Amino acid sequence: MKKTLFLVFALLMFHSCGQGSNVNQQEEAAEPTQPRTRILMSTPFGDITLELFNETPLHRDNFIKLANEGYYDGTLFHRVINAFMIQGGDPHSKDAQAGEQLGAGGPGYTIPAEFVTGKYHHKGALAAARQGDQVNPQKESSGSQFYIVQGRMFSHEELDVLEQRTGNAFTTEQRKTYTTTGGTPHLDGEYTVFGKVVAGLDVVDKVAAVETDRTNRPIEDVSITVSVLP
Repeated sequence: MKKTLFLVFALLMFHSCGQGSNVNQQEEAAEPTQPRTRILMSTPFGDITLELFNETPLHRDNFIKLANEGYYDGTLFHRVINAFMIQGGDPHSKDAQAGEQLGAGGPGYTIPAEFVTGKYHHKGALAAARQGDQVNPQKESSGSQFYIVQGRMFSHEELDVLEQRTGNAFTTEQRKTYTTTGGTPHLDGEYTVFGKVVAGLDVVDKVAAVETDRTNRPIEDVSITVSVLP
């Protein structure tokens, strides 16, 4: 049976109103020793420029490979949840019929998780979707499906509760980001973050605001083309 790749609504009590509007500026102190690859993602609402992290080479190289092959061209943002994230990368979404449920497609392989300290789910983070822990205890990523975080702002009290429930402590940087810019902190350590938006965060907001059906698929298709910038 095909299994839809999705993001689990961990701790649903945190998925409520409010969201940030600026790109996270609290990146890791040490700059990478080699330039980061940039990706251009074009949508009907404008362009999104993404930067891939060198610290997650398996995800980086796979995304570059698929982009160069034109794998993503004509696919859709097939799952959109305002104040949470926008998800794409399902090859079955190309020329999909209206109302068709999507999310089960991929290239036929997974990618080992690459959890890196300092890479977390701030607004604008690029991360890999995956199947749930029940069938995927190693938290391996989909070979093609991804999401871009929109999220919302959290209070320190909410972050305190998350720390108590997960046992994972947020750094001072993470707390500042989640309380001023926003994100989806309940996904940290569960899904691999392998890049970030460096331009076009307003486009992410526009996509996140579209009308969707009961499966969170946009009523009007939001197609994308993806290319590697020189």
